[in-house]
Amino acid sequence: MSLIPDFSNKKILEKYSSAFSLSDMEIFVFPELLYPLVISNIMSPIIWKWREDSWFDGIHKKSFKYKVNRIKQYIMEHYVFNLDLDTWGLTTKETEINRFKDFIDMDFLKQSNALFGYEGDKYYFDIDIRRHFGLEKYDNEIIPYWKTETLEAMTAFRYKESFNNGAGECVSLSALYAATLFVVGQIPLENIFLIGTPLHSQNFVDVNEGVLTNNRRIVTKKMWFNGTSLSSRARRALENEKVTIISHISGHIHYMYEKASIDIAAYNHFSEKLKLFLTTELSPLVFINFLRYHMNFKKCFQYKHFMNGHYYYIPLETIFEYEHNSKHSFSEDTREALINSMHADEFNLASLENRLVIQDVEAFLETKKDASLEEIRNYFIEHAKVSNCKNEENIILLFIELSRFLNVHPQLPASNKQFEKSEVLKINVEQTREEILQLILEKSSENEVALLALYAFRQMDKIDWKPFVKAALERNPVSIEGLKDKTAENAYQLILDLPNDSIYDDKRLAQPDEVWNFGRGDGVEKAFLMANYLYNKMNHNNLSLTVDKNKVILESNNEKYSFISTKEIVKQVNLME
Repeated sequence: MSLIPDFSNKKILEKYSSAFSLSDMEIFVFPELLYPLVISNIMSPIIWKWREDSWFDGIHKKSFKYKVNRIKQYIMEHYVFNLDLDTWGLTTKETEINRFKDFIDMDFLKQSNALFGYEGDKYYFDIDIRRHFGLEKYDNEIIPYWKTETLEAMTAFRYKESFNNGAGECVSLSALYAATLFVVGQIPLENIFLIGTPLHSQNFVDVNEGVLTNNRRIVTKKMWFNGTSLSSRARRALENEKVTIISHISGHIHYMYEKASIDIAAYNHFSEKLKLFLTTELSPLVFINFLRYHMNFKKCFQYKHFMNGHYYYIPLETIFEYEHNSKHSFSEDTREALINSMHADEFNLASLENRLVIQDVEAFLETKKDASLEEIRNYFIEHAKVSNCKNEENIILLFIELSRFLNVHPQLPASNKQFEKSEVLKINVEQTREEILQLILEKSSENEVALLALYAFRQMDKIDWKPFVKAALERNPVSIEGLKDKTAENAYQLILDLPNDSIYDDKRLAQPDEVWNFGRGDGVEKAFLMANYLYNKMNHNNLSLTVDKNKVILESNNEKYSFISTKEIVKQVNLME
């Protein structure tokens, strides 16, 4: 059966148009857009060139751990995290509600979007989320677009003022990680799951005990439980937020929608592996890591140190303060070196009141490996009494938090959905880029994931232009703001003077704000930038575009604007249809 989108249907048009802007809200409403972005990055020539970089020499022969660390370092050195308000501009709650109100429940939206009322991660609301993101200077109706960038747009940030490298927001980075793990690391897509929460995006890579990608970094199970500030940031989303979307090569599942396309066996396997990743047994090492993670409980403990014929006592919080600025760790073999680096004034001859000796706790945990948390808690309470420690209430609270630390229960979408089996694109690590491109093209006539991938990829000679035009004229506010004080002639000259250099290869096209942000564009892209300005600032409503290989003519209210293209496209478009 041939797949031909009906663009007279508002929902379908919005979905395919959203493949070009990919805002956080659009992906929430249309979760089927997320994996096509990954596939678009896989089809990008940029990522395949990375395989030729000497940094990745011989990577295909290396262990999984080596691969992910090598990829992590490459991404960290070439892309920064960026979530400012200026890059992709602002919209309003009313505008977005009007776009989607006919096909989503707005109450669900408010439960899942921080800017519409969601309050899952209390950290952000304790610090005032609008102030945190720089929105306090606007009224509550103004919200950011926060568009998810393609690999080309991420890489093009190096052209933008104040950026030296590429950049992207968290969903962009998760899609980049997934594509890079596949193309460069040759990790099968079946092993990569994208996890979306209202405020974060990360991936779970199901190899060995698993790895989480978190913005530019990776988090192993050991790191998850090491109690550092990095693990604290990594843990926040899965500890506090509801998981909105799981996206996979086999499909997706969304907590809001009753129907799911992900393979149920793959989803159940992922759920079990993720839960195992987020769970560990209590040991002396893990307990020390917990105390590092929870600031409130350090004051219940002291370290007993024998030196120069005497026992000395050090508050545990003091040790962690030193650790913070040291290469040595209190929970590793370098403990002795850390203690020896401390100033003599930190050592007390007298035992500190109302504190347990941490070595006694470690010894107990080492000998009682099979004890339950309840048994260990009772030991703590009894030991506190013997030691004249008055912190029984704190110890009870400590064990409540310790249980949460050892066993994170992710709020995943329920598995009682209507799972609808769909064809899975057979993309594997042995294929070349050309073979993958050919597969996507062949399957696009019958597989929506493949077709949406062509739209996200901007393969303009293979797709309908109507969704691209809609996105170009409705969701590119930054270039409008940049040209707002210009006459039509001044705007035209300014656009003409931009380097005639597209950030996309072949017959692929940038949206107007991509051209504006990165200060370059092909003639067809410049014509769309000019059209966006004329339509939104000059109120022109009679716009048409003619592209005849290298000649581009934009007609508007009997005026003609000419540009030069290298895209070799032949196309006539009434932009107002």
